[in-house]
Amino acid sequence: MTNKKEHFVIEPANAVNASVIWLHGLGANGKDFMGIVEQLNLPTNHGIRFVFPSAPFIPVTINNGIRMRAWYDIYDLNRLDKEDLAGIQNSQKIIAAYIEEQVASGVAHNRIILAGFSQGGAMTLYTALNYDQRLAGAISLSAYIPLAVNLNVTQRFANKDIPIFLAHGSFDQIVPFILGEKTRDLLLNAQYTVEWHAYQIPHSVCLEEIVVIGNFINRCLEDV
Repeated sequence: MTNKKEHFVIEPANAVNASVIWLHGLGANGKDFMGIVEQLNLPTNHGIRFVFPSAPFIPVTINNGIRMRAWYDIYDLNRLDKEDLAGIQNSQKIIAAYIEEQVASGVAHNRIILAGFSQGGAMTLYTALNYDQRLAGAISLSAYIPLAVNLNVTQRFANKDIPIFLAHGSFDQIVPFILGEKTRDLLLNAQYTVEWHAYQIPHSVCLEEIVVIGNFINRCLEDV
């Protein structure tokens, strides 16, 4: 395990042949999901590097302007007609740089999975669907797609057939369950390949969900 600048890395025991870049939620940091790796039930001989970036510190309107780690500002989750375009696009560039860093280390684009929870899940979807090289998959947990009205304008066809894993808690009081359902329907209507899971949990993840995520990661990488 290493900590370099604003991210953390868990290296596999074997030679690296794939990477998962995992984005945390609002107010957390890169350490937040590091413990999930051991719960994914991956093969003991896997060669997957896990990278956990930390978002920059910015004022967040929905939290009274307090500065915290966030991928972009949030004004009101009950009204998405106003979103932080500049912040979203800035974080998109940050995440793209992490992808390219993995490529520079020898991992092919189509062996890289983006994953994230809550705001990190939102940035996972936005970055993956607007990225110009084919990725292995996208995992978005308890999230939604930001700037959804621009989906058909900004999407890149390199990832039109990317496997997308969506999961949401039906008792989520932070990112309402209906936002997850709307994201699922929007992506399906745009003819993306979506695997949808609903769990009777609040704004969190559960062990059953983590095991299914591990299976999804294996499937995304086994045929590449």
